[in-house]
Amino acid sequence: MENMKLPIALVAALAVQLAGGVWWVSQQAATIETLTEDIEILTAANDASEKTNLIRDVEQNSENIEEMIDILVEWQEEFEEADEELWDEVDNMVNYFTQLVQLQSRVKTLENTLEYLTRTPNFSDGR
Repeated sequence: MENMKLPIALVAALAVQLAGGVWWVSQQAATIETLTEDIEILTAANDASEKTNLIRDVEQNSENIEEMIDILVEWQEEFEEADEELWDEVDNMVNYFTQLVQLQSRVKTLENTLEYLTRTPNFSDGR
């Protein structure tokens, strides 16, 4: 190996390839670093956007819930009014039926009295 002679062209070609490889690797490293920074920026922007959307959604849902509660309160008030009206009608009907039963009782009493008064005595049995 003492007399090993390398052609200058071969050494020059290897040197150029080595320089090109170093340049390519440094370009790849720079590209990776730039992409990493872009990802960090986009992640931060996405997090801020998600928080903004979440806050907006929570506020919208709160408003919807308040509207639903207002509607339910109105319905409850309407149902309570209808319930009171219904019970008033039931009370009126109960009073009406009570009066009807009392009237029927009076009519029956009058019928019994009239029957008693119009009954002709039967003296044939010896009384």
